[in-house]
Amino acid sequence: MGISAKSKNVVAGKTVKVTLVKSVAGTKSGHRATVLGLGLRRLHSSRVLEDTPAVRGMINKVAYLIRVG
Repeated sequence: MGISAKSKNVVAGKTVKVTLVKSVAGTKSGHRATVLGLGLRRLHSSRVLEDTPAVRGMINKVAYLIRVG
């Protein structure tokens, strides 16, 4: 098996930048966990992540807290 499952789902070079623009204080615990899962720790922190369906789902879940681009 020459191709791993990860390389089949990800097109090389596709990334997405996410930035935390609203505080997670007072939000649901699942949403706080999702923000941490994206690697965002404090306001205005940014991460460049691979554009996968899993990451897109996480972004959609907490879209009101983050900015994409």
